[in-house]
Amino acid sequence: MGPDQGRAGVSAAREEILARIRAATGPAAAAAEVDAAYAALPRAYLRAHHDPPGTDIVALFAERAADYRAVVERAGEAGLPAAVARALAGIARFVVPDGLPPQWLAALPPQAAGGIVRDDPPLSARDLDDICGVVTGCAAAIAETGTIILDHGPGQGRRALTLVPDFHLVVVRADQIAADIADALARLDPARPHTLISGPSATSDIELIRVEGVHGPRTLHVLIAD
Repeated sequence: MGPDQGRAGVSAAREEILARIRAATGPAAAAAEVDAAYAALPRAYLRAHHDPPGTDIVALFAERAADYRAVVERAGEAGLPAAVARALAGIARFVVPDGLPPQWLAALPPQAAGGIVRDDPPLSARDLDDICGVVTGCAAAIAETGTIILDHGPGQGRRALTLVPDFHLVVVRADQIAADIADALARLDPARPHTLISGPSATSDIELIRVEGVHGPRTLHVLIAD
């Protein structure tokens, strides 16, 4: 094959690749056709390990989160305020981010309610270091890995709130629990920041000895609202 033929082959391959790119990134109609063609591909395989009917995703999440040494409780919606009050017993001061459902704190005794701290104006790192805990919701959770995902929307607060205090109480609704990572990511807004939490903060860098609370909460308390 001569040089001209080689260049022609490269050019044809290049044009084919560019045509595919234009089809995928061109007008909305072309992109929709690509999406439809992808969705129409036959998929006889399991889309996830937990596809079979009868798999208890919530129970799996509770088991995996506990494996990471989180404290895990399940409570019905009616019993959630009392569960929150029990979890916060002994926590003198705790941060409550904007947007946290007020009914979650409805069962707090007066002395505990007096320990609520608001992040308005934003607390400094020094101020947060003097606060014992934080209460948040979450954006999603992953059953397969026992992971909680925050997107720092209403009821979750900015990232520093869940990194500096030593105690983190997070409420996870049962319908927020996804089977696996792919399922969870599909529920999230990619334009938002995300923090993934798998158990309390811990490291084993020094002589393979596990030390908790090094760069985040020493205690992660998970309340699953069924």
